Amino acid sequence: MNTTEDRLDDAATELGPEEREGLIPSYISLRSELNEAEQANILDAQQWAFSRKRDVLNVKFLNTLHKNMFGNVWRWAGRFRRTEKNIGVSAYLIPQELNQLLDDCRFWIEHDTYTPDEIAARFHHKLVYIHPYPNGNGRHARLATDLLLTSMDYAPFSWGRINLINAGETRKRYVNALQEADKHNYQPLIEFVRS
Repeated sequence: MNTTEDRLDDAATELGPEEREGLIPSYISLRSELNEAEQANILDAQQWAFSRKRDVLNVKFLNTLHKNMFGNVWRWAGRFRRTEKNIGVSAYLIPQELNQLLDDCRFWIEHDTYTPDEIAARFHHKLVYIHPYPNGNGRHARLATDLLLTSMDYAPFSWGRINLINAGETRKRYVNALQEADKHNYQPLIEFVRS
């Protein structure tokens, strides 16, 4: 179980040299300082992103969104990862997979293939699955998904915020729902995003 003490210990964790690679603010040395800097950057990006309708189904926009979310903190913000991870498609496939997702999503919208919530859930899942950036993929995919919903004149998802009494349990439900979507079962994700 993740206790308050565990979270405080994690926040006080010193960042290693590898974790600091590409970091812009020189004052950041602790995980808590990194989290705070990223959150401030993301809040600014949300204001920018929701200031008008956006063409979310565009690779250039998705890269710009990531840069706006993390560009004050990381030098690599807005650029595709170049290394292999234990999650995501092979780095060389990112552009191809991302373009395929955007084409699919345009088709789903144009032909009413799924409900708007299912279109957004499928978009979110595949964007997380592709894992285009070195870090921040989940946060980026959630914001991009909310912008997609807004562009279709639908309310953004709640992302399980109704159940924030236990944030650890909410995250576990989210990860489980994404794993079910990996098996083409989108129902748990569709239920989670509006809970």
